[in-house]
Amino acid sequence: MRKGSPLLMYTFSVSLCPSTFSNAAPCNTNFTLPGGYIETPQQARSWYNTDVDCTYTVTVYMGYGVEIQVNSSQDLGGGEPSVLANESILLKGLVVRSWSNQISIHFRSRQTQSSSLLLRYQAFVLSCNFPDRPAYGDVSVTSLHAGGEAYFYCFNGYQLQGPSTLTCRNATTPYWSGKVPRCLVACGGMVKNATLGRIVSPGFPGNYSNNLTCHWVLEAPEGQRLHVHFEKVALAEDDDRFLIKNGNHIDSPILYDSYEVEYLPNEGIVSSARPLFVEFTTDGFGTNTGVAIRYEAFAAGHCYEPFVKYGNFTTTDSTYTVGTVVEFTCDPGYTLEQGSVIIECMDPSNPQWNETEPACRAVCSGEITDSAGVVLSPNWPEAYDKGQDCIWGIHVEEDKRIMLDIQVLHMGKNDLLTFYDGDDLTAKILGQYSGSRPRFKLYTSMADVTIQFQSDPATNIYGYNNGFVVHFFEVPRNDTCPELPEISNGWKTTSHPDLVHGTVVTYQCYPGFEVVGTEMLMCQWDLTWSGDLPSCERVLSCPDPGTVEHSRRVMSGPRLIVGSTVQYICNKGYSLSGNSLLSCYHRDSTGPKWSEKLPKCIPDSYEPCRNPGTPPYTIQSSEKHVYQAGETVRFSCMSGYELQGEPVLRCVPGHPSKWSHPPPLCKGIQLNLFYIFAILCSKSVASADFSMEGASVAVSIFIPVAVIIIIIMSIYFYFSSALRFLYLINGFSFFSSNFLKNKIK
Repeated sequence: MRKGSPLLMYTFSVSLCPSTFSNAAPCNTNFTLPGGYIETPQQARSWYNTDVDCTYTVTVYMGYGVEIQVNSSQDLGGGEPSVLANESILLKGLVVRSWSNQISIHFRSRQTQSSSLLLRYQAFVLSCNFPDRPAYGDVSVTSLHAGGEAYFYCFNGYQLQGPSTLTCRNATTPYWSGKVPRCLVACGGMVKNATLGRIVSPGFPGNYSNNLTCHWVLEAPEGQRLHVHFEKVALAEDDDRFLIKNGNHIDSPILYDSYEVEYLPNEGIVSSARPLFVEFTTDGFGTNTGVAIRYEAFAAGHCYEPFVKYGNFTTTDSTYTVGTVVEFTCDPGYTLEQGSVIIECMDPSNPQWNETEPACRAVCSGEITDSAGVVLSPNWPEAYDKGQDCIWGIHVEEDKRIMLDIQVLHMGKNDLLTFYDGDDLTAKILGQYSGSRPRFKLYTSMADVTIQFQSDPATNIYGYNNGFVVHFFEVPRNDTCPELPEISNGWKTTSHPDLVHGTVVTYQCYPGFEVVGTEMLMCQWDLTWSGDLPSCERVLSCPDPGTVEHSRRVMSGPRLIVGSTVQYICNKGYSLSGNSLLSCYHRDSTGPKWSEKLPKCIPDSYEPCRNPGTPPYTIQSSEKHVYQAGETVRFSCMSGYELQGEPVLRCVPGHPSKWSHPPPLCKGIQLNLFYIFAILCSKSVASADFSMEGASVAVSIFIPVAVIIIIIMSIYFYFSSALRFLYLINGFSFFSSNFLKNKIK
């Protein structure tokens, strides 16, 4: 960029005209009102001191932030200032907000034109960020503004460590009154008035630690007993142990001992009195998931509340008196196994359920005819087993098709999940996946889909939430893609009105906007569009102006945003025609454009070409010492020589100028007697103009003379050059022609 060129470091798209609100504010000014206007000082038209470098600071009440239309601003709220905006332009309507009660506006401009900039600021209420949810717990918030409270709680089996309530406090930047609490598993404890709850081993559902000894004492309310459901018991195959005892101390009789049983009792266990003693111990070797149990209290004359993991139930009596009937159902993706679907509370003397509660499990394989549902990996959310080969068939109404929403896919790298577009494994493969992938969707072309899952027989998968979750939905089946919506600030064109397979929809934007995303979408074979809907965003940069021949260009930055410049500098020997500096600006709805047209680099005056010289036997059309650029010189040969090379040379402009070709050469012509005689005869016959009889007489006279001439010429050729001999023949031809004419006359 040349010295002295105008440069507007930051330009703003708001109020680029004189304002009637107030006089221009002086530089380095503080503002404390909750709202107002700031106008930058106008720049004087002068050849010196045209720079403007101002800083304005706005401070409002604590608990409020500052909203302002500005190009470069810094938040001064504590610690290191953070840049809020540093683009070359902010369009009208866009705002910058601080997250403290103070903001600094830095305006800098270098230009020779007189201009001003109007900024509007106003205060707004700040708020605390939404607090993080603790793992194995949740949070509810009354308000995010100052004075609002956040309440934390943990899921069953976990205990809150930290404050249960946090308050949003008013400050320069509002903040919560403490750290977010955590939900942890306690190793033991006393639970009085235990009505309904859960006990899990430390670390659950992850692995427990070594060398643990945990004791829990559960005590039901007065007059009630406790029932325990087993959700999970997974211990290392060594000296790790889990016991439940019928009492409140370590020496109470054992109701359950993990050492003694191979399978969990589906019906659970029941205490004979109010308390239960629970013990969990681990040694220094090995680890596993641990244990999870659910307990509930029940009164005399009642059955205990039933429970089914991954399912639900309906009951005829919520107090579970004798005669109560309960019916179980499983969550989507799970299947009822083991116990009965319907159970009844019986025996008034000792109420108990007539059947064992069922279990809900995600099974391997199945045929599904529902219009919507879920397919889960076996044992979900627990890990699936190795060496499994599961097949699910999903069938909907014949005039429908199926949308598959794969929400979770987290498998081993050697495990395989395959989707077939049909009712068996010979159908076309929709997709085949292994490892992990983010959520995605598939569409079938017909009313059936087959899902196959194969796990590696040599590798075990451990931990929760390893597997897959596939939701499916019945959707309309047709031969067209769904209608695409219009987009703001643009329009669309469609290659086919019916949106059949292969149809292309093209999106375009109004002037001043550009397409963000894929502008062309195609209707694919599965009747889905090839990409996401694009949008039209306002153009904030100029197109590349291009290059100028015989020049180089200097850009103010890597991006051609509004306010940037491009300068063209001609190479040596060329002069610029037009403006060397182009500025990108934006003043109307058509979008950013360049301030000037592209310049040109025109050649300067050139050095002349020197005379190329005259090779032997050549003749120049004009002999000069020098020739100006663009002039030409023509070459010819003396008689008896022929030209080899370009006959015309042009002085090509340059520094220095050069001839277009090297000078040509002249070489002598090689002639024989028969060629000479043919020339003589042709000229003699061509010049004769008489009757056949006269011609015969002439020929009879001509032949002896020609023979004599040839003999003489042969002798002469011996002593002379071919050139002189040619001149003699030409002279003889002329003489013979005149002689014959005179004879005829």
